[in-house]
Amino acid sequence: MDDTRSLAMVGFDADDTLWRSQDYFDAAQLEFERIVGAYVDLADSRAQQRLYEVETRNIAVFGYGVKGMVLSMIEAAVELTAERISATDLHRIVGLGKELLRHPVELLPGIRDAVETVARDFEVVLITKGDLFHQEAKVRDCGFADLFRRIEIVSEKDPATYARLLAEFELPAHRFLMVGNSLRSDIAPVLALGGWGIHVPYHTTWAHEAQVDLAVDPPRLRTVVQAADLPAAVAELAAVARHNPG
Repeated sequence: MDDTRSLAMVGFDADDTLWRSQDYFDAAQLEFERIVGAYVDLADSRAQQRLYEVETRNIAVFGYGVKGMVLSMIEAAVELTAERISATDLHRIVGLGKELLRHPVELLPGIRDAVETVARDFEVVLITKGDLFHQEAKVRDCGFADLFRRIEIVSEKDPATYARLLAEFELPAHRFLMVGNSLRSDIAPVLALGGWGIHVPYHTTWAHEAQVDLAVDPPRLRTVVQAADLPAAVAELAAVARHNPG
């Protein structure tokens, strides 16, 4: 079989694929709502929706990650309370961000063993997005960064970004497989380029990542529910790729 048809590299997302992340953001948002709830009726003010609207319009300015979320929380709190929120409560919101940035890395069950197993047969890379400083700290503290050939922290995960990375890797898309919890960021862009994907759903997802227009292509996409199933899914898609790279 022609080796140029075979999968050669497997990319892994980080947040909520290798370690917990969204749980902490969800907890911070609940605390934000408690703070704002002292000033307004949360239901009548649509606090959750309005925070998301502020976060969404600020992505192009602040990017992804804790710092952008906290700045958006401050902006939303000022708007929601008609500028009545106290300096003390704004300081509490800043504190939420500091807690998130200081939170220890908590690996998801079985993920290290799964990455080690996949790395025996394929080159593995880590591709994540978010605040550079925070992501670097989490990669440093995760304990198995040495398994990855390259670690890429990008500002966005879209077809253009993946195409650029694949060009740097000198690898055609049909030889690349991406593993991640986000259909929007990890799976859809890679499938659009002709690559392969394994979706590992997480029990909670930021609303922004849930918005995806994905034409499911079963031959190039698999879904697994736990890390222990990843090596078998990678092997299955690798077998498919050897016979049908497109």
